[in-house]
Amino acid sequence: MAESPILSSAEQTALIAQLQSETAALREELDETNQGVLALYAELDIQAEELRQASDLKSRFLSYMSHEFRTPLGSILSINSLLADELDGPLSPEQHKQVAFVSTAARELSDMVDDLLDLAKIEAGRITISPAWFDMFDLFSALRGMFRPIVDASAVDLIFEEPIGLPRLYTDDKKLAQILRNFISNSLKFTTRGEVRVSAQLEGADKVRFAVSDTGIGIAPELHGALFEDFSQVDSPLQKRLRGTGLGLSLCKRFAALLGGEVGLESTPGVGSTFFVIIPLAIALENVDET
Repeated sequence: MAESPILSSAEQTALIAQLQSETAALREELDETNQGVLALYAELDIQAEELRQASDLKSRFLSYMSHEFRTPLGSILSINSLLADELDGPLSPEQHKQVAFVSTAARELSDMVDDLLDLAKIEAGRITISPAWFDMFDLFSALRGMFRPIVDASAVDLIFEEPIGLPRLYTDDKKLAQILRNFISNSLKFTTRGEVRVSAQLEGADKVRFAVSDTGIGIAPELHGALFEDFSQVDSPLQKRLRGTGLGLSLCKRFAALLGGEVGLESTPGVGSTFFVIIPLAIALENVDET
């Protein structure tokens, strides 16, 4: 085995000096890197603050404009109701059609304003969850009554399957009703014939799955992922004739998350779609505290 050469004192001194020089260069390089990282963090903090301020301004703008729109819309709907009731005199059949058109347009605009206001409240963290015990029979009964005038005037059957054997829920029934209302309204818009069916069934031991199935136009698989995002709409000839903000399904997703659940979609083009929400039978206390 060869022995390691013994360095002279001068060589050792030179080697130590070289190592010290390399160490100093490495330390300097690390210091420069650390300064760059700190500068990057500072820049990211500035950008994050700017984004937060922009988001806050957007939420405040949406909230302010939504409230401002509500007052004249309320006036339009009130005056329209007086005209339809003929309190100021009889209307001709053509005038009744025109009044009905104004009412429909105003209610559509009112729905859009409500969607924008809900979005602003959620982004500002001002949505309140108010859970209580309630029976699913009561929920389905209220929804059935709400959509009866619309269904009576269409060729689509709205069917509510009786939630037999299902327990009572402890959650925010108003938020759950809003999710189902959006699902049902969406299905009725895109179903020209056939049926829209609303059902509920247990999902495991502690959750319930609400589903709204239709025989409508269906949705292509590549569109499923973005459908629950803000301002997303299905690109179809039927959609072009319908008005909306594209916020309905996005709000459903956000409300479901507030209730400790999730939303989903199963759909086949030309066959129909099923929108569903799965929530706990009893909302967790932390979900209530966070809001």
